[in-house]
Amino acid sequence: MRNYVILLFLVLFQFSFSQDYPVVQSVPVTTEIHKTKIVDNYSWMENNNNPDLQSWVGAQNFLTNTFLEGIKKNYPLERKIKEYDALSTNSLPNKKGKYFYSVYRRDKDKPGVLYYRKELRDVPVEIFNPFKIYKSETSFITNYYPSANAKYIAIEMSLNGSDKREIRFTDMSSLNPTADVIKDIKFSRAVWKKDKGIYYKKNSNKNTTAKDSTYQIYYHELGKAQDEDKLIYDSKDANGFVSFFQQENQMIIVEKNENLTSYKAINLLSDDHVITDLLINDSTDFQFHFYKNDTLFYSSKDYDWGEVRYRNLTTNSEPKVLIPQIYNHLLVGTLFLEHYIVCAYRTLGKNYISVYDYDGKFIRKFDAPYGCDFSIKFYNPETEDLFVSFYSYVVSFQNFKLNIRTGDINPYYNEYIIPKPTIFPLDYFETKIITYKSRDNKDVPITIVHKKGMVMDGNNPTLLSAYGGYGKVDGPYFNSGLLWFLEKGGVYAYAEIRGGGEKGLKWHTEGKGLKKNNTFNDFIDAAEFLIRQKYTSPNKLAITGGSNGGLVVGVAMTQRPELFKLAIPVVGVFDMIKFKDYTAGKYWTDEYGNIDNEEDFKNILTYSPYHNIKDNVNYPATYIITGENDDRVLPFHSYKLAAKLQNREVQKNPIYLKVQSESGHNGKVSNYQAYVDQKTDFYSVLMHFLME
Repeated sequence: MRNYVILLFLVLFQFSFSQDYPVVQSVPVTTEIHKTKIVDNYSWMENNNNPDLQSWVGAQNFLTNTFLEGIKKNYPLERKIKEYDALSTNSLPNKKGKYFYSVYRRDKDKPGVLYYRKELRDVPVEIFNPFKIYKSETSFITNYYPSANAKYIAIEMSLNGSDKREIRFTDMSSLNPTADVIKDIKFSRAVWKKDKGIYYKKNSNKNTTAKDSTYQIYYHELGKAQDEDKLIYDSKDANGFVSFFQQENQMIIVEKNENLTSYKAINLLSDDHVITDLLINDSTDFQFHFYKNDTLFYSSKDYDWGEVRYRNLTTNSEPKVLIPQIYNHLLVGTLFLEHYIVCAYRTLGKNYISVYDYDGKFIRKFDAPYGCDFSIKFYNPETEDLFVSFYSYVVSFQNFKLNIRTGDINPYYNEYIIPKPTIFPLDYFETKIITYKSRDNKDVPITIVHKKGMVMDGNNPTLLSAYGGYGKVDGPYFNSGLLWFLEKGGVYAYAEIRGGGEKGLKWHTEGKGLKKNNTFNDFIDAAEFLIRQKYTSPNKLAITGGSNGGLVVGVAMTQRPELFKLAIPVVGVFDMIKFKDYTAGKYWTDEYGNIDNEEDFKNILTYSPYHNIKDNVNYPATYIITGENDDRVLPFHSYKLAAKLQNREVQKNPIYLKVQSESGHNGKVSNYQAYVDQKTDFYSVLMHFLME
C-alpha cells in the first residue's frame, strides 16, 4: 500500500509541475496477425492489477475530477436534476406471481430497498434492505424472483458493479432474510422449483478478466449450503452459450452453439430434475415467444418484421402462421395471456399494442402518444385491464389501464401511486421522428428533440447518440439531466443506425460482421445530416454512446474528427484486436467477426478506434467514461484509448478519463447520490464544451 501511495504521489507531482497529462509507460509489443505487424505501446494496461496502472488511473481521476469541480460551479445542474426527479412520476410496480413489487430509494446515500404490496392500494411493505445486510453503499438490487406461492423471494445483488452477482433470500411470512447465500452467479436468473429452491447459472472463473466460463446450471435447495448444490446441466463441451427461463410450469433450457440450438425443459412441479428434449441441434433460426401444452409459439427469422407462428413439438406438425408480419411495423414484444396474445409494435414515430385471440383474430389496438414508448406492467384477468406505463424523452411515467374487452383507456393512480403534472407543458418540447439518407441511399430513422420554436441556424448545442449493435431495439427514456440540457436550448438526436434491430432483422445483419462499417457510416451520416439541416455545426456537436455505442463514438471521432466538438464514449470497446480474449468477448464474434479469420481481421482493423489513432491529428475534446469493475467490456479499452490519444504532441484538445469506482458496465447506480453525480458530471462536460 505504501508503494502505491508513493507511486501515485510521484505521478501527481510530475503532473502538477509539467501541466501535462500523467506520465505513462510506453512499452512497444509487436504481434503479427495474418502477416500484418501490429505495435501496441499500452498492452501492459490489460493487467488491471499492475500497480503502475493503478497509479496512472488515480492520477487520471485526479486530473478529471479537478476539471469537473471547476466547471460544475458554472451550472446549477445537481440541484435541477434533483428538482426534476422530485417532480417526476414513478412507473407502476411490477407484478410477479401474487404480489406487486417496487424498489424505492429511501436515503440518497444508500441503495434502493425492495417493497411489496398484496394489492395496488396497499401501503408498500419492506422486504429487503441491502444496507442492513451488507453495510455498503455500493451493494444494490439487480433483480428479484418470488417463489411459486410467494413463500420466499430470491434477491439478486451486485456488490461492486461487476456482472458476477450473488443471491440472498427473504422469508415472506416473517420478512426476515434466510441464511442462504449463493455466490458467483453470472448472466443468470433464478427459476423456482415450487417453494423449495432455485435454478441458477454459476460462473467458475477465478480470474475475473479471463474468458467467460458460465457453462453450468445448478439447483440450490433452501436451507442447504451452496457447496451442496446439485449440478443440473453442464454445457462446457458444447463451447456455446446456455440460458434458461420459466414458461408456465416448465423451465426452458436453451443451448446455442454456432448455428445449432437445442431446447430442453424441466417440469417445475415435479420433485426431480429430469430434462426433457424439445428440439435438439435444430438449425432453424427463430425467436422463441411461448411454450405451452407441447406447442411452441415463435417468430421465424425468414420474416424480417416479426410474425407469430406455432408448431406442435410432439406431433412435429408443420408450422402455421397465427399472426402475420406487418411490413414496416416491427414486432418488439409479445405477452401470452389466458385468452389473448398481446403484441407490441413500433413503426416510424409510433408505438402501439395490438391484441389477438388464439385463433389469430384481431381484437383491438391501443396507440401510444407520438414520441412515447410504453412498458406493459401486468394484466388483471378479472377486469381484463392491461396496466401500462407510457414515457418519452421529456415526459416521465404516465400510468394507464387499457381494457381489452371495451377498449376504454383510463389513467391509473391511487394514494400511493400519486399523479403529478408534467414538469413542462406537453407542447413545450417538439419531437420529430424522421429519416435521413445514408451514403448508400438507405432511409435511416432519427429522433430529434428540442424546445418548440427554436431557430435552426446551425448554432444549437446538439448531442447525437446511437447504439447500433446486436439487433437491439432502443426507444426513448426519461432522463432529468437530458431534460435540463433541452430546456437550456440543447438539441438531442438519436439515430437508429444499422446493426440495431429497429427496422427488422435485416437492419441488424446489414450492420454486423463484414458489414459492420455500415453502422459507423450511418452514424457519421447522421452527424452530417444534422449539420446540413442547420440543427447544429461541428463546433456545437457532441456525440455519445455506451458499450457498442461507445465503439460507434470511437470510430466516428477517429474517422471524421472535424465533425465533432466533443466525444463522450462510455464503457466502449476500442481495441478490437483484443476484445475476444477477455470475459464475455468470445460471444461477440458473430457481431464483429473473428480475427482468426483473415477477412474478418482486415475488416476489423479498418475501424478499430485504438488502432486508427493517427499521430498527426488533433482529435475532438474527449471525455472517456468507464467503470473500474466492468468485467463485460474491460476498462483497459478506455485506458488504452486515453493513453494513446493523450500522448501525441499534436493533440491540443483535452482528453479526460473518468474511472468510476465500485462501478461496472451499467454505470454507478448503486445509490441516488451516485446516480445524480454521474449525470451532473456528464451534462456539465457537455455544456462546458458546447456553450464555449
